[in-house]
Amino acid sequence: MAAYSQDEIYTATQMVRHFSAIISDVSNGTKKRAVIVKNNKFEAVLLGMHEYERMQEAVEILERIYAKTKRI
Repeated sequence: MAAYSQDEIYTATQMVRHFSAIISDVSNGTKKRAVIVKNNKFEAVLLGMHEYERMQEAVEILERIYAKTKRI
C-alpha cells in the first residue's frame, strides 16, 4: 500500500467544501495528489493531468513490454 502524507488526505466533506483550492493545488503541482476518504476508507485519488498522463505513458510502455514477452 502506498504511503500518504497527512496533508494529502481529505474527507469527502473537505473535498466538497474546498474543492476549488484542492484542485488548484493538485493542478499547479503544489500537491502531487489528493486522497479522498469516505466513511473512514480510502475511496479515490485526485491527480493532476500531467501526473495522470505520465502514469498512462508508463502503463502503455509496460503493456508493450508484456506483449513482447508473451510472444517469446
